[in-house]
Amino acid sequence: METKLRKALCVLVCVMVTLSTLPAMADVKKVNINTAPKEQLTTLKYVGDALADRIIKFRKSTPFINIEDIMKVKGIGPKAFEVNKDKITVK
Repeated sequence: METKLRKALCVLVCVMVTLSTLPAMADVKKVNINTAPKEQLTTLKYVGDALADRIIKFRKSTPFINIEDIMKVKGIGPKAFEVNKDKITVK
């Protein structure tokens, strides 16, 4: 009985450790719109080569302060922002 309890406790600890690292792992996959190269920007939905170029040109003169600022780039409206807001960061 004690062995089953130890195994169950071990599994529980492993699950807890895994779950505690998920937020950090999720942030790693975000695209930093202030520093990302064109190839990474084009992984965002509705962002092709031309729009990625506009993002890069915009951020050279005005760095993005928050993720909503990406809507200041011509061609990125509320729809494109909504589908990408969880995938981008400015940090």
